[in-house]
Parts: sequence; structure tokens; C-alpha cells
Amino acid sequence: MLDINEISKILPHKYPFLLVDRVTSLTVGESIEAYKNISISDQVFQGHFPGHPIYPGVLIIEGMAQAGGVLAFKSVADESEFANKVVYFMSIDKAKFRNPVLPGDQLVYKLSVLKHKGNIWVLDGKAYVDDKLVCEAELKAMIVDK
Repeated sequence: MLDINEISKILPHKYPFLLVDRVTSLTVGESIEAYKNISISDQVFQGHFPGHPIYPGVLIIEGMAQAGGVLAFKSVADESEFANKVVYFMSIDKAKFRNPVLPGDQLVYKLSVLKHKGNIWVLDGKAYVDDKLVCEAELKAMIVDK
């Protein structure tokens, strides 16, 4: 549905901190599904952990948040506004890490809107590898002018 070039127009994040490779489904104001392919060539594996690479949980949460940002932007903003707006994290609640994410995995983010009022979004986020839940959290964010 959205490739990396379209995602780059929406989010201010750029390589190596853009953590969404593709959006596979998006229902405006309701939900998004996206993914990131985890590769041993990702810079983070130089230090996390040499000889035993595990994708950091904080980056899983950040990837979910970025996917949520795409959902929020596509739900309320017109494309001409993307360059002048940014999504800020407000809180992360109920975060749980269920299984490790390893090089070669495809990390699938599934987020749904729990609440939306004005520029505030509360999202239920889940991340999967091969349909197995690896992480979940409730994310709160706001869209603001740069």
C-alpha cells in the first residue's frame, strides 16, 4: 500500500532511524499494518550483541510508534502538510516483550486506534514475527507543528 519512498514523505525519520519498510494495510482513523525486515547488516547489531544479535526492544517500540505516526498523519493531514508536522511520543504504557527478534525476521507492526481526540492519539500496538506476538504496548502521541 505504501512503499519506503511514500513513508519517507510522511515521517521525518530517515535512515538509519526509519524503522518501517512498508505499509501493507491502512484504514484511515482505525488501524495500520506495516513491517520492517530485520537484517544482520542493521547497524544496531554491531553492539547488540556481537556474537548473539538480538533486535532491541526499544527499537520495536519505536517502529510501532512510527507506524502509528503514519496512521495518524494519513488520517488527519493532507499530503502538503506532512513537511510542517511531526509526531511526538507522549507515553508508552503496558509494554511487554514476549520473544526475541533476530536477524532474518520480518517484524510486523499492527496498531489500532483506542482513542483519538484533536491532535492526541492513543494506539494499541502489537508486533509479530511469523504470527507470533513478540511485543505489545499502548502508545500515546500527538501531532504538532514543527
